[in-house]
Amino acid sequence: MSMTTTPPVLAPVDAPTSPAAGEPARTYLVKTLGCQMNVHDSEHMAGMLEQAGYVAATPEAAAAEDADVIVINTCAVRENAADKLYGNLGRLAGTKRSRPGMQIAVGGCLAQKDRSGIVERAPWVDVVFGTHNLDVLPVLLERARHNQAAEVEIEESLKVFPSTLPTRRESAYAGWVSISVGCNNTCTFCIVPHLRGKERDRRPGDVLAEVAALVDQGAVEVTLLGQNVNSYGVEFGDRGAFAKLLRAAGATPGLERLRFTSPHPAAFTDDVIAAMAETPTVMPTLHMPLQSGSDRVLRAMRRSYRSEKFLGILDRVRAQMPDAAITTDIIVGFPGETEEDFAETLRVVEASRFSSAFTFQYSPRPGTPAADLPDQLPKAVVQERYERLIALQDRIGLEEAQRQTGRTVEVLLAEGEGRKDGATRRLSGRAADNRLVHLALPEGLAEADLPRPGDIVTVEVTHAAPHHLVADSGAQGGTFAVRRTRGGDAWERGVTGDDAHGGDACGTGGGTPGGPAAPVLLGLPTLGRAPR
Repeated sequence: MSMTTTPPVLAPVDAPTSPAAGEPARTYLVKTLGCQMNVHDSEHMAGMLEQAGYVAATPEAAAAEDADVIVINTCAVRENAADKLYGNLGRLAGTKRSRPGMQIAVGGCLAQKDRSGIVERAPWVDVVFGTHNLDVLPVLLERARHNQAAEVEIEESLKVFPSTLPTRRESAYAGWVSISVGCNNTCTFCIVPHLRGKERDRRPGDVLAEVAALVDQGAVEVTLLGQNVNSYGVEFGDRGAFAKLLRAAGATPGLERLRFTSPHPAAFTDDVIAAMAETPTVMPTLHMPLQSGSDRVLRAMRRSYRSEKFLGILDRVRAQMPDAAITTDIIVGFPGETEEDFAETLRVVEASRFSSAFTFQYSPRPGTPAADLPDQLPKAVVQERYERLIALQDRIGLEEAQRQTGRTVEVLLAEGEGRKDGATRRLSGRAADNRLVHLALPEGLAEADLPRPGDIVTVEVTHAAPHHLVADSGAQGGTFAVRRTRGGDAWERGVTGDDAHGGDACGTGGGTPGGPAAPVLLGLPTLGRAPR
């Protein structure tokens, strides 16, 4: 069943129309709030818009939010999600008044949740669509233009698997591949199953075909995506499907790095650990959400594992991959959390030795069981515990990073990773274990020898910080070697426009011909602090 709020249609408007002869193509910008799944959904939105005749705003225009169509892909996981959305919409209201014909569309999880309430609160929004019907975006934009009124269309269940939609990849050398959508878990704090629906698994052949297509276009790194990747196969009855998929995807000719996110501790099995350890292209990194170290709180969260099981998983991972970097998610201040419960979280964090952690202060989400629990904690208590957890994890993160000093690492260079690279004259990228590395170039390096995004640079780590590593060995006369890759070639084609690879809206392209490639998100960020 779908919920549609539209005025009477004056004439049939079933598909977007291309610009009339001589008219410039309308430009678009997709702004993403939220998780990796949202980032990948935004790639689909961009692909559909390009297939409908829109063109991406230039980087300069995007920075100024100067586009004919601006799409905001929303998140609803945290309490401040609505504040982020309406802050963006409030700012865009003035832009729209000064730009005749501009349209604003809102999609994603918050759109699925709030529906027509978005237009009621921000009547200058033209289109609202949900997580289950990404494919309607171009049609709704055309209807809204035609009818000069807002279009709101929300589906209650998935109609089109997103991976079948056109895609404009953010990166020519690294890509996301969705293996499932939705979630069958019932965590009391989480609204995702309500907004994304029950788990739907793609067939293994379809996943492997997409991985192969990405690699054929130049990608050297692929990240498999799912709300709970290690429960993959539940829909077609194969409990070992995810381990088999890792091995098969990892064997794709030309693929150098394979990652995945995110698993669930309750369903994480030893065959997955073996597949990680025995498949050379699967990187030694794991994001394993803890949420709480207290068994009592885990029970209240309906997280079907306990702290000792969690620590046991980490022990078995490190037994087979001693250098694996493990990251996590932690919630502070869940309803009823006592000081003793919080002490258990600190104990498990100390024992886990996470390289980084995404830490959040609990916020009630309407529609979740936890929102109605008694004993909601005072803000001051939650804030104080949060600061203690941050201090502990910063210490551990620094200690773990310092252990990397002196190690030789292979860094896949990225674009847009290092915000201070211009000032420091360094380049940035990710090591095999997904740690962020800033590296210096040797003095006098010829321009022809400069590494490109997508190339791999071998350097030695010279010093460390809690959330990144620095490798100045090249500038100090030490280790520095560049391996030019197919990924770097693909990035260069996207920048120079030498072929049609960049901006391909048919499912495998990336980059923007004739201009700088878009910022690239690889794997998981390393800095895990929720906004205060």
